[in-house]
Amino acid sequence: MGTLRSNTSTKTGRAAGVLAGAVAIAAAGLAAAPAASAETTGAPCGPKAAACVDLSAKRAWLMSDGKVTYGPVPMSAGKPGYRTPPGTFAVTWKNKDHWSKAYDAPMPYAVFFTKNGIAFHEGDISRESHGCVRLRHEAAKTFFAELQPGEVVQVVR
Repeated sequence: MGTLRSNTSTKTGRAAGVLAGAVAIAAAGLAAAPAASAETTGAPCGPKAAACVDLSAKRAWLMSDGKVTYGPVPMSAGKPGYRTPPGTFAVTWKNKDHWSKAYDAPMPYAVFFTKNGIAFHEGDISRESHGCVRLRHEAAKTFFAELQPGEVVQVVR
């Protein structure tokens, strides 16, 4: 009967062989890419989302095919009584120089994604909103430029 030996150099050699094999398979294009998830993208939204909002983390991203293309960026959302609704929506329309009649306030770079007026727009992220997702100037410009009507916006808690 043979003896069971613990040989560090043999284990190291096997690990190196396994790693070399994995590298060769990946280089040959034979390995499937992992599915996009919060762990691989940093964003907690699904692969169809063009924009992702995490209300609890107060972060937003732009995405394409499940991969982050911009962000995360800090943001603020709705205050008590005016909470930003979680769910999956679609961009409905955009207005670079929108003025809110309801709140008599500017909403620069507005990208609307609900039927009741919730939008991404430039604003003071140190304060909560009446439901909109406020972004700093550069982020608001980028979201405005990149998002198009019909694209998916996913808002998670």
